[in-house]
Amino acid sequence: MENEKVTIIEIQKIKLEGRKISALTAYDYPFARLLDDAGVDIILVGDSVGMTVQGSENTLSVTLEDMIYHTKAVKKGVKRAFLVADMPFMSYQVSIDEALKNAGRLIKEGGAEAVKLEGGVIMQDTVNALVEIGIPVMGHIGLTPQSIHIFGGYKVQGRKPFRAKEIVEDAKALEDAGAFSVVLEGIPLEVAKEITRVLKIATIGIGAGPFCDGQVMVIHDLIGLSGAFKPKFVKRYAEAGKIIENAVKEYIGDVMNGRFPDEGHSYFMEDRHLRPIDKKMTK
Repeated sequence: MENEKVTIIEIQKIKLEGRKISALTAYDYPFARLLDDAGVDIILVGDSVGMTVQGSENTLSVTLEDMIYHTKAVKKGVKRAFLVADMPFMSYQVSIDEALKNAGRLIKEGGAEAVKLEGGVIMQDTVNALVEIGIPVMGHIGLTPQSIHIFGGYKVQGRKPFRAKEIVEDAKALEDAGAFSVVLEGIPLEVAKEITRVLKIATIGIGAGPFCDGQVMVIHDLIGLSGAFKPKFVKRYAEAGKIIENAVKEYIGDVMNGRFPDEGHSYFMEDRHLRPIDKKMTK
């Protein structure tokens, strides 16, 4: 099963069998190939590209063209994983027609196999319309990064009973609309556990505790490429940033001191006994 292509059917099967789903973000071909070869189930081309790759403060400046570009690059490195692309801010909120057109571009031009959008009850009709024309949808509720100005920042959602109830209702609405899974971000583990219990579709957590059907992380957070930024829910499995910095410093030192390149990294004429090219030939 490990080498078989992951599909929506397989994702649902994993939930029914009580196994766990692994998901990670990727934004380019090299990372996509590495993650796919490692066996991750879902690769998400997240609008987090705005922060991790573009250096923005949030995800709001990411455009549809950005997402198509990065999804297309990631697609080339994916053979097994299920490929999901984020719909960026204002690419689906204006109207259902706009959502259909833009989601279609992510599938047709970007090569995504599904799209992800933020919002629960308020997005129910949009999700239903997308599913009806054959575009699979992954929902995203709880802490939704595209709504940070409403939340007043990246704050945990659902700590109060009334808000927890709203998030549960959001999850049910997405399932009723035909979403095949839902990301639960930044919510108490008790709320995520209840949502996972009542839903038939898979829940994917990020900062939502251990009871979800699967987990997703930003790859840059996982391997230490996010600098000092480290939310509570992030576990770093490597410090690639430090490794890269040390490698670059060693390279600079070798160049400055004449240790690189040496003969082992240089090319030679076919007959090494020939003299350098006659000066007359260079005039």
